[in-house]
Amino acid sequence: MVENVIWPAAFDAALSRSEGRRVPQDLAIDEPTVDEIATAVQQVGYDAVIERDKSYPREYETRGRVLVNNADEATKSDLLGAVAAYMQALRE
Repeated sequence: MVENVIWPAAFDAALSRSEGRRVPQDLAIDEPTVDEIATAVQQVGYDAVIERDKSYPREYETRGRVLVNNADEATKSDLLGAVAAYMQALRE
């Protein structure tokens, strides 16, 4: 079983790549939440578990993280790109 960890910082448009953003600037959104990420992960077709009490190591605030289970056939960058596209669609 492959378990991927997705942090909100990976999609945050206010952050640079060196600060933790993992998607291109045109796919990034302002202040992503773990609820939005979990919804997008489920729309992509994977199981999502929200852990709200976790904080990204490069940030002081606790924003949580999303664990993606059974993502065996997708690479993490493919998964992040698909989730970012769905998150942009959710915001529209």
